[in-house]
This record gives sequence, structure tokens and C-alpha cells, in this order.
Amino acid sequence: MAGLSIRRLRSNNAAPMVASACAHISCISPGDFSKQFAAMLSFIAAREYVVGNFRVEIPSNRNQGLITKYIYPESHCSSKGSPQGIHGLIVFEERRQSGTGYIGSFTALALLEAGYKVVIVDNLYNSSEEVINRIELICGIRPEFAKADVTKEADFDRVFEQHPDIDSVIHFAALKAVGESGEKPLDYYHVNVCGSICLLRSMKRHNVTNIVFSSSATVYGDATRFPNMIPIPEECPLGPTNPYGNTKVAVETAITDMINAERNNAIKAGKPEEAEKWNGALLRYFNPSGAHPSGIMGEDPQGVPYNLLPLLAQVATGKREKLLVYGDDYASHDGTAIRDYIHILDLAAGHLQALNYLRANHPGVRAWNLGTGKGSSVFHMVKAFSAAVGRDLPYEVVGRRAGDVLDLTSNPSRANRELGWKTTRTLEEACEHLWQWTKNNPQGYRQQPPQELLEKLKRGNK
Repeated sequence: MAGLSIRRLRSNNAAPMVASACAHISCISPGDFSKQFAAMLSFIAAREYVVGNFRVEIPSNRNQGLITKYIYPESHCSSKGSPQGIHGLIVFEERRQSGTGYIGSFTALALLEAGYKVVIVDNLYNSSEEVINRIELICGIRPEFAKADVTKEADFDRVFEQHPDIDSVIHFAALKAVGESGEKPLDYYHVNVCGSICLLRSMKRHNVTNIVFSSSATVYGDATRFPNMIPIPEECPLGPTNPYGNTKVAVETAITDMINAERNNAIKAGKPEEAEKWNGALLRYFNPSGAHPSGIMGEDPQGVPYNLLPLLAQVATGKREKLLVYGDDYASHDGTAIRDYIHILDLAAGHLQALNYLRANHPGVRAWNLGTGKGSSVFHMVKAFSAAVGRDLPYEVVGRRAGDVLDLTSNPSRANRELGWKTTRTLEEACEHLWQWTKNNPQGYRQQPPQELLEKLKRGNK
């Protein structure tokens, strides 16, 4: 990866941005969380903090894959194809999935289709490069590939040194199972928080000034404890109910503090133009769902999925006997919990728009909800996916799961207004696309896609 070959790409047709006033998000204090969380924040804040001095052993079957993507639009290349000006880096890992994970791979596809150059860096632990092939099949452009690890600061240094024009990061790296986070909280703090600190320290060292962070609706906790907070706006007070949500707030806080400090330091030094370079987007998304309409790219969870629709997909294919519904005694119309399900293509587009917004508007730190604004209960989702499959899928109601809340429905009006972004795909499309992916790829990326789907894709690309 010492040299980077630049291929001619299609022009960048990103949608125009809508300017907005700068606003600073409010974060709750460490005292509002558990003692364990407060202790972790204190640990992170220690001046002599070094990741190597604090080790939490993670079982060998834990996916700690990392993906780093180096991106820049064609509009910033010279006539000879050499990079000029704006660049970016995407970093992410997803739990027990291919290191080329669900949200990140679709974001990479969106960036390529918008005219960006992408390099994927992954340690390939319990993961496959096959998703890279699928991306190339869909858009005709193959992202480049190298290796790194989210908890190793030196790996970030190496990437930044090899690509000195990088100025932006999209950061997805996290363990992400709410239930498991309550059982193994230190694993979550180590990967999610300490890994993010590694990234931020390296970004500061190499003057990489923009970050788009993959946060979560779990930062809000039970928003029904406040009046008029459903659907949930960004102004809702934060109050996560599980360690996973705690780690997301911790990283939001670290990003906010770092960017504010760098801006203030630049202003004190009489360099206001340098202050504007430091920006962060906190993307609080709700429940990603669906797959690519081609049927050759989707979510490929290894082992037990932790999201509703992949579990239903396993029931539909016979890998799972039935769906376990965690609680039917919530204060909803049918007794089950309510979530906001956003199509993965819409979510990926939100990342692209947020990245462009940071570069165009220099807002400092800004939080945006990415969701549809429409909540669906568990029973409603069972019916919707059963309709896509063509038969009723079996389920069993069991007790509530620790850390779950009644309603996580987004109010996406800020993103609609400021980013010029809106969801365009329906819940029914998400279910149809997921079933198309699942039934044609029962082994996920461990098999080749059916020839008829490839032929259909080729015809569509002509």
C-alpha cells in the first residue's frame, strides 16, 4: 500500500447541501451513568493513557475485524489523476460479521457510486473479502485492500503516514449486541471506547480533522420517561440503559471534547481558519434493515444474529426453529417493543451526505438522527417479513431482555432539513430485499451468487 494507483472514476454528483447554523450538542455527565462507566471515562481522561497499559482479554472467537477506507472525490483530482485537496478515511468493525461489515460495506458502495475512491483495510479475522467482489459486481469499481486493527494505534499511524492527504474519518468500529454488553461490559469498553481513543489520538497526531461517527439510538435510553419525546429528537436528554449505549455516549463525548479543544486551541493561536477544519458528525441511527435489490449483497451475520430481521430470515430458511419475542407486556398497541427500521441503502446515503456536509459547512460537532420517523412493533415486523416470504413464520413470546426499552422511533427532521437527506424506501421493500438476499444466498458470502442474478445485474448495468 506504499503506492496508490488512481483510476478514473465517474463524476461526483452528490446532492446539494443545505446550510445550517452551527450547534453544539449537549452530553450528560459521567455521574449519570454507572460507576463502571465513570471509572472508564476517568481512565480515558488520564494524561498518560496508553492502550498498551490496559488489556482486556477478548475470547479468540471475537471478531475484531477493522476496515479502513481511503476516499476522495474525482472532482479533487488533477488531470493526471493524482489526488488534490479533499480526502477521507473510513474505519469500522462490526461484531461477529465479516470485517467488511453490513453498514460499512454499503457505505463504501454509496461512496464509490458517488465518485469516491475507496481502500478497505481489514485484519480478516473471522471475515471474508468476498463482499469486495460483490461491491465491484454492483458498481464496476473495486475498492483497494490492506490490513489494520482497531485497538492498535500504530496501525492508524501507518495508514495516515502512507496516505498523508487523508483529512476525514467515518468510524464504525464497535461491538454491538445490547444483551451481551451487559454480560461482558469490559469487552465493550475496550473495543468501542479504547479503540476509538486510539483512532482519535492518531487523527490528532496526523492532523486528520473530520470524523463521522457511527453512534446509536441507544444513547437516548427510554425516551418515554420525558413528555413529547417520541419520535425522538436530537434534543432528547441522553440516558442509555445498557453498557453498549454507554460506550456510544463515551465516544460521542470524546469526539466532542477533542474537536472543541482543537478549535479553541487554533483560535487562541490566532488561526481561525485552522479551527474550522475540525468537525464531527454524530450519526444516531436506529435499526438498519434490508439488502441490495440485486440480491447479491446484504447482511451476513456469523453465529447468532442480534437484530430482528436477520433472526426472522434464519427462521424462514430453517436455520432457526422459531423467533423469540422478548416481551409482549410493553405499553404499545400490541404489547411488543417499537423500533424504527431504516433501509440500508438510505442509511448509507446518510453517511455520504453527512461527510459532504462537514466539508462544506464546517459546523463543529453536530448530531443527526438517521431513521424513517415511523415505528414498527415486533409483531408488525413478523407479519411484514412473513408477507415477503409468503407464509407465517413461527415465534414464541419470552421474558423481556435486559436493557431493552419500549420505543426507539426517530425524529429525522434535522437530517432532512440540514443534510438534504430523506429515506426513500419502504419497510416492505426492506423485507423483500432481505428475503431476496437470504433465499438466494443461504450461506451468505461463503457461496457464489446465483448466475441468474448476475446476468440480471449485468443487463441492468448496461
